[in-house]
Amino acid sequence: NPKILIFDEATSALDYESENIIQKNLKQITAGRTVIIIAHRLSTLKSVDKIMAIDRGQLVEYGTPAVLLKKNGLYAYLHRQQSGGEA
Repeated sequence: NPKILIFDEATSALDYESENIIQKNLKQITAGRTVIIIAHRLSTLKSVDKIMAIDRGQLVEYGTPAVLLKKNGLYAYLHRQQSGGEA
C-alpha cells in the first residue's frame, strides 16, 4: 500500500469513454494517498486539488483549477484550447 502514486500520461492512449471508466475507479484506488498526475490531456485532471503548470521546464502556475482559470494564464489557455473554446 504505497502512500504516493505517480501516473505519467496514464490515459493518453485511451479514448475518452475508457478514460472516464478509469477516472471513476481511480477515486477508490487513490483514496488516502498523495497522487501525482502528469498529463497533457486536461480531462485527466478532473478531480485534482492542485495543478502545477510547467512550460519549457519552468513552473509557471500553481493553484486550484478554479483559481488558475481565473488567472487566465497558461492553464486557462490550454483549458480553452482542449475544451473547444477560443484560444
